[in-house]
Amino acid sequence: MKYQAILKTPFAMLAILCSDVALLGLEFLPLSIAPQAATNEIADKVCAQLRDYLRNPDTVFDVLLAPQGTLHQQKVWRALLDIPRGATRQYGELAKALGSASQAIGQACGANPIALIIPCHRVVSKTGLGGFMRHTDGDELNIKRWLLQHESAL
Repeated sequence: MKYQAILKTPFAMLAILCSDVALLGLEFLPLSIAPQAATNEIADKVCAQLRDYLRNPDTVFDVLLAPQGTLHQQKVWRALLDIPRGATRQYGELAKALGSASQAIGQACGANPIALIIPCHRVVSKTGLGGFMRHTDGDELNIKRWLLQHESAL
């Protein structure tokens, strides 16, 4: 079994990848995929918190996160956690604050394995939405738009 749960949302089926102690990743799957009940306590907690978030965007996620990435990616992902619900930051703003380049911030956002809980959707370009999950159009950008509208950032 690859996933520890698959949760239906309005925009995708969210596949939950976790260990016995932490969330490792979320994958956005097509809505045609069947849901799957949680197979461990962490997956059950993640599903409950995601359901709460879908009802109330002020939900605080308190599950332990263990995303795998480079030191730079980890630094960017920690900074994303500081962007409050209802707010956005531009790639350039984050780059300046972290002593990085806008493109490197975008690449770290695109590599985020726990998109939604680590809110890379809250990072936008100075001229529009920017990208989401390494895409600049299509379903991925529609998911970003949905999340920002849900959080009242659009």
